[in-house]
Amino acid sequence: MGKLKQYYKKYKSQKARGRDYFKWLYTYTKPYLGRIIALMIVSVLWTYIGIEYSIVSQKIIDMAGNGHITKSAIIVFMVLIIIMLVGQAFEDLFAALLNEKYSFGIRKQVYDKIIRSVWLGTQKFHTGDMMTRMTSDAGNIANGMVRVIPNIIVFLIELILVFSTLYTSSKLLAVTALFLTPIGIVLAYALGRKLKKYQIKVQESETAYRSFIQESLANILVVKAFSGEDRFSDELTNLRNSRFNWVWKKSKLSAASNLVMSGTFQLGYMFAFIYAAGQISRGEITFGTMTLFLTLFGRIQAPIASLMRELPGVVSIFASAGRVMDIQEIPLEDRFTDRDIKGTIGVKVNNLSFAYDKDFIFSDISFDIKPGDFVGIVGKSGIGKTTLIRLLMNFITPSSGDVYYYDTLGSKMQLSATVREFVSYVPQGNTLFSGTIRKNIQIGKEDATDEEIWEALDMAVCREFVEKLPNGLDTVIGEKGVGVSEGQAQRLGLARALIRKSEFVVLDEATSALDEDTESLLLKRLSELTPKPTCILITHRKSVLDYCNREFVLEDGSIKVKEIG
Repeated sequence: MGKLKQYYKKYKSQKARGRDYFKWLYTYTKPYLGRIIALMIVSVLWTYIGIEYSIVSQKIIDMAGNGHITKSAIIVFMVLIIIMLVGQAFEDLFAALLNEKYSFGIRKQVYDKIIRSVWLGTQKFHTGDMMTRMTSDAGNIANGMVRVIPNIIVFLIELILVFSTLYTSSKLLAVTALFLTPIGIVLAYALGRKLKKYQIKVQESETAYRSFIQESLANILVVKAFSGEDRFSDELTNLRNSRFNWVWKKSKLSAASNLVMSGTFQLGYMFAFIYAAGQISRGEITFGTMTLFLTLFGRIQAPIASLMRELPGVVSIFASAGRVMDIQEIPLEDRFTDRDIKGTIGVKVNNLSFAYDKDFIFSDISFDIKPGDFVGIVGKSGIGKTTLIRLLMNFITPSSGDVYYYDTLGSKMQLSATVREFVSYVPQGNTLFSGTIRKNIQIGKEDATDEEIWEALDMAVCREFVEKLPNGLDTVIGEKGVGVSEGQAQRLGLARALIRKSEFVVLDEATSALDEDTESLLLKRLSELTPKPTCILITHRKSVLDYCNREFVLEDGSIKVKEIG
């Protein structure tokens, strides 16, 4: 009895998940539904023309047997061939374009979902995994909804049309051909669940494969520094072998099903051939009618065989949809549309606690960074300095407590993703994109003029080296700033943040690659800005504190505030 309940519960869960699949797929397919239906109508039209072609072929063969072929029959025959060839080319072209638009539509929506979702939720997925879901899985879904599902519907319509035509000529052959359908349905049901399992494993192995390549190439200096070339090459081979194993299992299952279906169809065709040949020998039908029988019999078999061939595509739709839906289930960030504060801004934290899983980083901390403060945050590595910044910028949300920003007039604004509109942030490390220096700086302000860009470069002590580059602002740098030094890349990151002229600036070890003189000049310029922004500086350098009026020391989940000067 317990097993029965467990089975029923599992069945209900799978049924509910299935409804979610259909609802999700319909939502994504709705904008393209009209074009998909148009494509199906065209396919049905070609099926009808194909049947007419078979009938015309029969008449021409019978005419040839009687020693006379009319010109009109030849013309109709040639026109039908041309229509089928041109029509098929048009259909393929239209389907390819629709497939591309549909797959991009999914990728765009998934991409938008990722960049607007809670940051911590996206970190549960490896970058390579998200790439696989956005590319391979999105492609499987698009191919399934644009080609596979419409093809199945068209094949069923084709089956009905061809069966009706054959039935008028030979009831026995029509029923015999249709008898193969239950075999296809039973085989499809038996294979469906196993194919889905293998398809998921294939996609997971592709994720591991891509993730490894992406990480090892992104950290190629580390690979080389530890003489890991052979080790990493062997690991890639192991991942490829794992993927090959699942591809092989899936391919074997598909090949076995195709073999069974092909064998069944060949037996059916053999029966049709012997039956028609016997009728000719008895003078009951003409050679043209025999050709029509065999052509139509084959056209009944073709949709059934095609339905079986499309089965892996149907499985791929649901397997891939489930993987994409996992990303879609990441909650969106809270965002307040109205900004209620202006001018110089401060931030107040009351009784804040935060834990990754069950490990608390902060416990019941409170502090107030007043408008115009320059606050230096210090503490041991791993103590939570960057985590604190992520909390203040709403990249992650507190386990408990309250955070709000306020201005000198007393207006308040609760913490949400909207605060990033008035906070300029320079994270640790090299965060430049491949492309021109101009485009990198304009990430901070999309419509920035050259004058504004040079002003920001001056502020970040960048003008001198940028002017010396071959193409100035239009100099192309590689991924992670390849083409400039680490210190230069860090200063360009600072310029990108400062061009916003934000009321609140956060520098997370943003001057660590600079020499002391350059760092001192940059901080001096920042502190002399009018109006003066509020600034948080995470640092390990005592010299940075010379420009701060307060020091926050992080220790064991608490914060000690020290006044400076």
